[in-house]
Amino acid sequence: MSTDLATFAAERGVKYFMISFTDLFGGQRAKLVPAQAIAGMQEEGAGFAGFATHLDMTPAHPDMLAVPDPASVIQLPWNPEVAWVAANPVMEGEEVAQAPRNVLRRLIAEAAQQGMHVKTGVEAEYFLLTPDGSAISDEYDTAAKPCYDQQAVMRRYDVVREICDYMLDLGWGPYQNDHEDANGQFEMNWEFDDALATADKHSFFKFMTKSVAEKHGFRATFMPKPVEGLTGNGCHTHVSVWDAPGEAAKTNIFAIDPVPGSATSELGLSDKGRAFLGGIMKHAAAMSAITNPTVNSYKRLNAPVTLSGATWAPNTVTWTGNNRTHMVRVPGPGRFELRLPDGAANPYLLQAVIIAAGLDGLATDADPGKRYDIDMYAEGHKVRGAVTLPLNMLDALRAYDKDTTLKAAMGKEFSEAFLKLKQREWTSFVSHFSRWEKEHTLDI
Repeated sequence: MSTDLATFAAERGVKYFMISFTDLFGGQRAKLVPAQAIAGMQEEGAGFAGFATHLDMTPAHPDMLAVPDPASVIQLPWNPEVAWVAANPVMEGEEVAQAPRNVLRRLIAEAAQQGMHVKTGVEAEYFLLTPDGSAISDEYDTAAKPCYDQQAVMRRYDVVREICDYMLDLGWGPYQNDHEDANGQFEMNWEFDDALATADKHSFFKFMTKSVAEKHGFRATFMPKPVEGLTGNGCHTHVSVWDAPGEAAKTNIFAIDPVPGSATSELGLSDKGRAFLGGIMKHAAAMSAITNPTVNSYKRLNAPVTLSGATWAPNTVTWTGNNRTHMVRVPGPGRFELRLPDGAANPYLLQAVIIAAGLDGLATDADPGKRYDIDMYAEGHKVRGAVTLPLNMLDALRAYDKDTTLKAAMGKEFSEAFLKLKQREWTSFVSHFSRWEKEHTLDI
């Protein structure tokens, strides 16, 4: 039964709703609506000028209405007078096809028609910096191997505890928090869920983490590589497919008892799991335009060895068992972890492109290729013929543009809009006059 937002407000003391949608660049856009007006907004949506956000629209386009999805509503734990609700953009009675949440919803429906319900979990890493973003917030966090540093995590206990308490109150099932592999970096894990629910939680987690950090006088960033020489922010995504959504799910379609005899089945991955993984491997280079969507993303993917000794990021399209040096690992039966995405990934497009690639893998019975169990950081040079990931955002956009199957699966309107706006962003980047240019060419 759909939640009536006016009743929700009356029962919980909510005075305002943030009707929120996410644009093509992952920007979270919202209008603050008083509870007295929410009934009409739930029916008609809140009006936005799409051109004013990162959507491919002009000032002449009619109003874009963001229609709230009441199933997503979350009362802000740090400000209970306000509730956040994810919205689906509509224009002149039709869903805006390029809007990321709409792209994901369409692909979820396509999977459901085939009896498949994708469930995912994300590991959203972030840094805590000084308010101006110029330095790590903790001046004593200087260890060469800072991962799991208990002193460092406890120095930021107030921030981590507050965020985790809120996730507990929201029923997300958080189960561990840690200091990550870079100085000033943290990770907080919660239970996996249906792909749309995970995307909504991921979107809200970023908003919540930034808000709590600001409250404590810090700045949280999910930027892929915010500090030179340190490990970047990944957003590793765990994927499985089930027979039904939500609590109705009983059978993991990807799971089998491990059977010796093939690279996938002995890891407990079914034939469908193998083909889905094959789709990920087949489209990985093109996917990176979405999973790694910024200029800075490729400073993480193609980084030299970091201070800790490992980048924990792939640069080659390979897969393995329980081995973190590859793009995909299968840590146990019935699921795999995609280690390609970074912190800049749009929460909705990340889920959408995984489903799109996986569905094509199933449709074509795609072969994921040879399994490698070597240490890619030490022995990657021994792998012959594996596809390398793009070196920069332009290469990624070109790979996406050439992958007509993936573009079609993500939707013609979305793909055209995404490529247009990201090409414009790349042009802006290469037009920037940098200090590096003077340092290396002034005296030529």
